[in-house]
Amino acid sequence: MESQNKIFALVDINNCYVSCERVFNPSLNNKPVIILSNNDGCAVARSQEAKDLGIKMGVPLFQIKDMVEQHKVQVLSSNYALYAEMSRRFMKVLSDFVTPQEQEIYSIDECFLDLTAYASNYDLTEYAHTILDRLLLWLGLPACIGIGRSKTEAKIANHIAKKNSYLKDVCNLMSMDYCSTESLYQAIEVGEVWGIGRKHAKKLNSMGITSVLDLVCASPLMIRDQFSVVMHRTLLELQGVSCIEIEQSPQAKKQIIASRSFGQKVYHSDDLKEAMTLYVQDAVSRLRNENLLCGCIIGFIQSNPFDSSKPFYNKSLSFALPEPSDSSLLLSKIATAMIDGLHQKDIAFKKGGVILTCLEPKDSHIYDLFTDMNKVELSNRLMDSLDDIHSRFGKKTLALGASMLPNRIWNMSRNQLTQNYFKWDQLLVVS
Repeated sequence: MESQNKIFALVDINNCYVSCERVFNPSLNNKPVIILSNNDGCAVARSQEAKDLGIKMGVPLFQIKDMVEQHKVQVLSSNYALYAEMSRRFMKVLSDFVTPQEQEIYSIDECFLDLTAYASNYDLTEYAHTILDRLLLWLGLPACIGIGRSKTEAKIANHIAKKNSYLKDVCNLMSMDYCSTESLYQAIEVGEVWGIGRKHAKKLNSMGITSVLDLVCASPLMIRDQFSVVMHRTLLELQGVSCIEIEQSPQAKKQIIASRSFGQKVYHSDDLKEAMTLYVQDAVSRLRNENLLCGCIIGFIQSNPFDSSKPFYNKSLSFALPEPSDSSLLLSKIATAMIDGLHQKDIAFKKGGVILTCLEPKDSHIYDLFTDMNKVELSNRLMDSLDDIHSRFGKKTLALGASMLPNRIWNMSRNQLTQNYFKWDQLLVVS
């Protein structure tokens, strides 16, 4: 089918983290709620009520403590396990409405659907409402849907649906008259367009292009000359020419990062080694889920960059493996050894992590002629057994060193963490 005849939808959960919490705790409904980042630092998700109070995305909690107390804002720690499971179910519900080739999981709370094949048999606005009704009935999650001739147009349509309640959560630009579309585009800042960052928005503004409508009316050749082919493609998409297809499978990872801020200041190398061991296990778990091997590991630690009273310390070391591996034991041994070279006395460390890079598919790796294959086989069997134990009994059942023990000085602060309602020992109890 010609690209000009394509029809895309973007389904997006409203205030995803907050909505997930409200499913299991209805007392949060109609109240201002914010979800905090790691170590309960900044607001990373806000309910509409919290947005209406003027709470900005990313604002540190300590800066809004007075507002939180005055307006009785509910403050929660990020419950990533809960959000990931709700996201999985969200994507599963959407898969009932299209084929696997017509669905692209874009983020934890966003999904593109190719509705081209359904336009001749369904009213797409009604079809979108059917999707929303099922999400609300089966999962309790409110969402919005934007429909357009390209993924970029669907993205901006979703923005319109969120900002205009009269559309009842669905904006179908395919069925909207041009005058209405023009009026809506005129009211949206150009920086809201998918793929246009702050730097490009500033340059567009200097050229007199301040709204989405201004960009749509701009010359594609001029945009390409002044910016890039990517910006040229964005403009074509806004003008209804589909240039970005649905991606059925994500691109292969180039690196895997496991990094967190510490709950408290860390001074001793033994504490850093414990933390590094945990981060390696987290990174290797994702490495094995992708069926990849790691050829190089990078370890890094740093002090608090926001502490102006002391110089900022940031150092990293790398190690190239003689043979790519997915063994958490081997990679943990290398990462903890790096701490001896990274650590310095009297420095209060605030963050650390590992980066697994030089990744390659495990299935297609060709081992060196002198590789001890018996040792490789033993490592694979050990890691398979460890994965099986974690799958059946949880990650904390068997771990390396003291990395999974409670109350470590480097553990994240998550004082307002809700329960994981999908675990047997944390299921909701009806009394």
